[in-house]
Amino acid sequence: MPALKGPVGSSGSSGEGQTKSERTRERLLHAAAVTLSRLGYAGMRLADVGEEAGVQAPAIYYYWPSREQLIEEVVTVGTVRLREYVAAALAAAPPGTSALDRLDIAIDAHLRQLMSESAFAHAVIRNISQLPAAIRSRQIVEERTYAEIWRGLFTEAVASGELRSGLDPDLAQPLIIGILNWAAEWWSPKRSSIDAVVATAQSIVRHGVAAEGPLA
Repeated sequence: MPALKGPVGSSGSSGEGQTKSERTRERLLHAAAVTLSRLGYAGMRLADVGEEAGVQAPAIYYYWPSREQLIEEVVTVGTVRLREYVAAALAAAPPGTSALDRLDIAIDAHLRQLMSESAFAHAVIRNISQLPAAIRSRQIVEERTYAEIWRGLFTEAVASGELRSGLDPDLAQPLIIGILNWAAEWWSPKRSSIDAVVATAQSIVRHGVAAEGPLA
C-alpha cells in the first residue's frame, strides 16, 4: 500500500509538484471519502466513486486492487489528517498555555476539521463501527496515536492541578471524544454556526473537568 501523503485538509495536496497520476489518485481518494461518508460502507460502490471523481470505475483498480483497500486508505487518511490538524493547532499555542486552554484548542481543532473541512473525518466517524477488523487494522494504529495526544492533555491537566479531583481521566477522554464525534451526525449550518458549537463544547468540557474554583 502506498504511503499516506498530503497535508491536512479536505482533499490533501493542492496538486503543485504532483504528476498527473498523483493528482488523479488524490481526486479518487477524496471522491471515495465523500462517497463513503454519504452512502456508508455497505452502500458504497466503486462506480459511485468513479462518478464522483469523474473517472471511469475500472481506472480505480490501477491505484487500489480492491474496494476494501480503497476504504482502508480513506479511513486511515481520515484519522491521520484529523490528528495532524489537532497536533498543529496545539503546536501553535503560545508557550505557557494552560492545560485547560490546550484542551480548548484541541476541542476547537477537532470539531472544525470534522465539521467544516474533512470528508475523510466524516467517513471515519460515520462508518467506523461497520468496518471489518481487517479494514480497520491500519486505522486502529493511527487512532491510538491520536488518542495519545488527548491522553497527554489530560496528563498535563492532572499534573498542573487543573483537573477536577476524583475525575478519572481515562474515562473522561473517550467520553469527550465520543461527544465531539457525534456532532458530525446532528450538526448543520442551518442549525447553528461552527463557532457556537465549538464554544458550547468547550464550556461543557471545561465546566465538567476543571478543578473547583473560578473558571475562565
